[in-house]
Amino acid sequence: MRALITSKAGRRALRPIAQLIDQRVERQVKRIIDQSARADVTQQELKQLRNRQRPLELFFDGTGRGASRLPSAPHLHRTITELTEVTGAERAAAERTVAQAFRLLIALEALGVGRIAGGTMNIVGKLSAVPLLDPPNDDFLEIGTLYGMFSAGLSRMMQRTGRTPELTIVDPLAGSQLQPGATMAADASGTPVTEHAVRTNLRLVGADARIRQGFSQDADVRAEVSDRAYGVIVVDGDHSAEGVAADLEWAERIAAPGGIVVLDDFGHPKWAGIKEAFEKHMAGETRFEFLGQVAHSGYLKARSN
Repeated sequence: MRALITSKAGRRALRPIAQLIDQRVERQVKRIIDQSARADVTQQELKQLRNRQRPLELFFDGTGRGASRLPSAPHLHRTITELTEVTGAERAAAERTVAQAFRLLIALEALGVGRIAGGTMNIVGKLSAVPLLDPPNDDFLEIGTLYGMFSAGLSRMMQRTGRTPELTIVDPLAGSQLQPGATMAADASGTPVTEHAVRTNLRLVGADARIRQGFSQDADVRAEVSDRAYGVIVVDGDHSAEGVAADLEWAERIAAPGGIVVLDDFGHPKWAGIKEAFEKHMAGETRFEFLGQVAHSGYLKARSN
């Protein structure tokens, strides 16, 4: 057999087979080289894409505000569904309002000082729900504002419906966020919590506010700002059960007939006292009707009687 392979006749007979094998090996080697080259190009393109993407991510990631502003599609859909259930709005109207609120949130934090406290869907839900609920008047009270950016956003969302809110804000404005019973880290924005910061953010939307520095449980604070019936009351101050109970008791007396009360962080596992105070309040005599929940905010409506 070996003599056959090594003979001239044998080599001549095997030459076509050897050439065929060589061609196949060459094609395989070329394919591997081409694949490797394409992989290198793909890696380079992916690296370039990531480098270009990073500046865009700065609009949405948590840098300087502590929370990402890029919600998932399921979170968006759930918020829109909850809005339709709580407000009675058509889904198309809820989707439009959510889109406007989301873009506004990004713009305010890009241009303003400080940040808006809360997760993206929580903020977007509040900015969307209030105008869709069509408050009975334009007197709005926010208990706990941080940098005033939410009030600025809510004012702009109401302006889009032809309304002109008159804002009243109650907050200690103590240089940093305060929360009884909780240790609050330095703010992610690096901005001090001051009245000047609040007014700077309000001016972004051409709004102004009556600002009362202090706590909502203080008698002198209440006396000063209880001079009107409010169409909207946002309860976002002391998150303890005692603090929320006191704010709900106050809201009973100053909410206009048909007025909307927003309980921020409602049902949030970190702030169990909010729902505890709500349940105890609703078990007693109250003007409020519970409308439902949208993205960790509860909504109440004051009855006329």
